[in-house]
Formats: sequence, C-alpha cells, structure tokens
Amino acid sequence: MDLFDAVGTDDSGIPDGAGGPLAARMRPRTLDEVVGQDHLLAEGSPLRRLVEAQGGAPSSVFLWGPPGTGKTTFAYLIARAGGRHFEEVSAVSAGVKDLRAVISAARQRLAANGRETVLFIDEVHRFNRAQQDALLPSVENRWVTLIAATTENPSFSVVSPLLSRSLLLTLHPLGADDIGRLVDRALNDERGLAGAVRITEEAREQIVRMAGSDARKALTVLEAAAGTVLAQGTGAGSPPRIEVADVEQAADVAAVRYDRAGDQHYDVVSAFIKSMRGSDPDATMHYLARMIAAGEDPRYIARRIVIHAAEDIGLADPAVLSTAVAAQQAVAMIGMPESGLILAEAALAVATAPKSNAVTVALSESLADVSAGRAAAVPAHLRDAHYAGAEGLGHGKGYRYPHDFPHAVVGQQYLPDGLEGSRYYRPTGNGFEKQLASRLEAVRRILEER
Repeated sequence: MDLFDAVGTDDSGIPDGAGGPLAARMRPRTLDEVVGQDHLLAEGSPLRRLVEAQGGAPSSVFLWGPPGTGKTTFAYLIARAGGRHFEEVSAVSAGVKDLRAVISAARQRLAANGRETVLFIDEVHRFNRAQQDALLPSVENRWVTLIAATTENPSFSVVSPLLSRSLLLTLHPLGADDIGRLVDRALNDERGLAGAVRITEEAREQIVRMAGSDARKALTVLEAAAGTVLAQGTGAGSPPRIEVADVEQAADVAAVRYDRAGDQHYDVVSAFIKSMRGSDPDATMHYLARMIAAGEDPRYIARRIVIHAAEDIGLADPAVLSTAVAAQQAVAMIGMPESGLILAEAALAVATAPKSNAVTVALSESLADVSAGRAAAVPAHLRDAHYAGAEGLGHGKGYRYPHDFPHAVVGQQYLPDGLEGSRYYRPTGNGFEKQLASRLEAVRRILEER
C-alpha cells in the first residue's frame, strides 16, 4: 500500500486524490501535466496510444524506473482512457489466488459489456515465477491491459515468456528542473496549496535537493513544511513564507551546501572518488558524510564505490569488488539511514586497499586494438569443434588441452595473428598483483614455447 491508497476512488476504481495528501492531489490527470519522460510521450508512441486509447496499442507494458518518476501516474492515465476499469495489485501482498480472481472478474466484465480492465501491478519484480506465469494467459488473450511497474531491471526479475510478450518502457530520473516545476505548481494550483504559502529560493532548492529524482518525496516534504509555517500562524498581509529552517524541521535533516544540479554536486562526488583513489580514508568519510547529509541517493553512492573497486583496485585486492557489490545489494534492500554504515564500510574498503589500474589499462588498450581493426580470425585450433562438420573445417585441430600438461599450462597460440606478443594486462607490484606478476611471468614463458 502506498501513499495514494489512503484516498477515495472514482467509479473506475482509480484514486481521485481529493482530500488526500498533496502528492495525491497533484498527481497529473492528463499527459499535458506530466513532467519529464518526454522520450515516452512523442506523437504515435506506444504509451501515448495507450493513454489516448488509440488502436494498435500494446496489451502489456512494463514501466521500469526509480521511485517517484511517474509509473503509477501513467497507469492511472491509461485506465482513464476509454472508460477502462482499474484494478491495482501489490506484488508484496497478492498471491496467485488473488491474481486469478482479478483476471476472472476482468473476463466477466469484458464479456458482459465490453469494458476493458487495466491491471496495475506495482513492484512486479517481487512476484515469483508461479505468480508471473499466472499472468500469461490474460496477456496473450488480452483479457486485461497489464501495466507492471518495477524499480528493478525486468531482464533479471521478470520471466522471459512474460517479458517477451510485453513492451518495456524505461522511465528516466526526474531532473532538478522537473522537481522544481512540480514544487511551483503545487504551491499555486487549486488542487495543491492554492497560494496559501510562499517559499524562499533557498528553501525551494533544499526541497529539490532532498527529493533527488522522487516527485512524491518533494511534494511530501513541501506539504510538511507548509504545514509547519501555517501552524505558526500569521498576521494580516501576505501569506507566510517557507524558509530553509522550516524545510529542515519538516524533514528532520540538516541543510548542507550541496547542489545536485550544479558545481557543488559534481565537486563533492569528484572529491569523494579521488579521496578513495588516493587512499585517504578520512577525506573519504568526510565527503561521504556530506553526500549522505545532503540527501544524495544512496544507490548512486554505492554504484560509484563498485565502479572504483574495479577501476582503481582491480586484482590488487579482488575481495574489495565483492565487498562493494554486497554493499550495493544491501543498500537496495535496506535503505537509509542504516545504509550509511554499509556505504562507509565499502568506501573505507576501497580507500584502504592496495591500488592498481592494470585492469583498467588492459581493457582500454584491448578495446583500442579492436576498434582499430586489429581483430583477425580466431585461430583454427581454438574454434568450436562440437558441431557436425566442424572437424572437416579443421576446427579444433591441434588444440592442446591445458590440463594434460604440468601446471595446467601449455604453449600454443591464443591471440589472433597480428596480435601475438601483445601485453594488455601488466600487473603492478601492489597487493595481490605482486604474486600475480611473478606467476604470470612464468606462465607467459610457457605459453611462448611452441
């Protein structure tokens, strides 16, 4: 159940938002009110055809994107088109029995009066295979128009038979300008605060920064801050004004100079990355704290840590990448504020580990050779020899199975002609790579023996 389930519904089963939280009242009712996602709303696009009830629209759509970017909004807009009936199911609580009951009712409705049903499933990645398979007949037979929302990559979380029958649409994170427009609209719109309060530019920027790409969060913070100043009362004259202090009080966070849309954002992120690369754990913690206090998306921080575990450490300490990936997964499951500890542990692991960019250099140089056209045919003895006719083509002929030789290493050509002798990976003497360098030198001597 999300924020919007607390409000009433109209005759189609769609929450009307009246009397509900600010975020519910300000939910777009037409495509013209949608902020962001322009790449999905071009004339003739599948999503627009669905919303405008045009022919040829898909019967199943997966909306993939971060929280607060409009997935539920699009589901409601689609349901309103053509007088469709709306049914919402949460993957967190619904089982196969619940799904079958909803689909059965949809079939009866379609047969009785031709009224289509939009079935909206939030957090669809939480469905198991049996639950997802239960949706297949309804999608194939167009008993319902399935709109499924997920914050996880559907390629990894949705079964392929269902995904192959659906259109996948990716929603982009909302930018600072988009969030700012939503805040301004909510301040002045009759459905919102209707001019009852004003806001300083600094307070507006604070809300935008804290919200990240989440429109729902921005409006929730704005409503709380407005409630704070209205509760304080005001004399005659102009409406009360929301200050940064009111936003801080409403959100229970400190204002930190960290502009997500400007130089401060990039400067702090850059300093965080360079502090990890430079092996300074104290500076690493300082910049991490600034990002956390400023409301930076913890998933973004985790991604940066994973990247630099591979880029700046590599095989000097292979365990650090595992630590960083585990931290990324934990952050996604747990959320803030507890994820702060997880981010700190992973960042310190990167900062204190021995450093090597040998992997980065190896990939860069090998890609450069491929881009330059240095990609000759695979040597015949390395080609696939497991299909009929391969032997007649000489595939696999002369291949020497390494495990038949001492140390499981045998001299033979692996690189294509023209690239023999290339040395892409050159381990440093740092950390575990010191051992790798010694072993690799011996291995390469054996490989060169013909």
